[in-house]
Amino acid sequence: MNERLVDIQTASGALDTFVVHPGDDRQCPPVVIYMDVWGLREELFDIARRIATVGYYCVVPNFYYRQGKIRNEHRNDKNQMITLDRLDEGRRAQVLAPLSRLSDSMVVEDTGNVLNFIDADRSARPNSAVGCIGYCMGGRHVFRVTAHYPDRFKASVSLHGTELVTDSADSPHLDVLKATGEIYCGFGEKDRHTPPSVIAALNRALQSGGVRYRYEVHRDADHGYALPDRDVYDKHCANRDWELVFALFHRQLRPYST
Repeated sequence: MNERLVDIQTASGALDTFVVHPGDDRQCPPVVIYMDVWGLREELFDIARRIATVGYYCVVPNFYYRQGKIRNEHRNDKNQMITLDRLDEGRRAQVLAPLSRLSDSMVVEDTGNVLNFIDADRSARPNSAVGCIGYCMGGRHVFRVTAHYPDRFKASVSLHGTELVTDSADSPHLDVLKATGEIYCGFGEKDRHTPPSVIAALNRALQSGGVRYRYEVHRDADHGYALPDRDVYDKHCANRDWELVFALFHRQLRPYST
């Protein structure tokens, strides 16, 4: 495997990004990982490595770059990352502060620069279909970029996404009706961010809009269940997601045989 940290130049500065791909001469289909509220860390890099091992070119951009290299990790005595709802008020506010200064439109704009970088890298398949996976706020960002770049993002995955359905006219679940590829969403049964009413509203919208969409509600899983370092990690549910995600990537991105 080849991996490195690079700076992608944007109008707002240098977007630091983790890049990993197979260590041979193949031009691999690209996948973008959209971070959660915690920011970049080794946990997300390991997820990227897992994707890359089966023939993909994977990037993990730091969308907080306008605010610096923000890294938040609070761990318990088992060395697990403590989920946000279990933090005290002060530490919770610290984690959430950068989110208030990051808009969906910033992520959409930055994604254009990320796609240009990918297309210029000889290790990535140029101007090809792109996959994306987003966690937490990144799940919403997946909806936004899929809507804005429907000719590129063909395999879109939102895992325990937040604010997917709102009352606004440009709610993410309505915006993403522009999708031309496939979408998969994984939800936790206990996730307060996606109660049954939200899941049902999303399903109705995407089905009526003709979007190729599949979702699973994982029994007893909570918000953050898919992240392997988290204290709420559910291995069984996460592996079920991977089963469906890799099948989706194979259909839409057509990786080379490994």
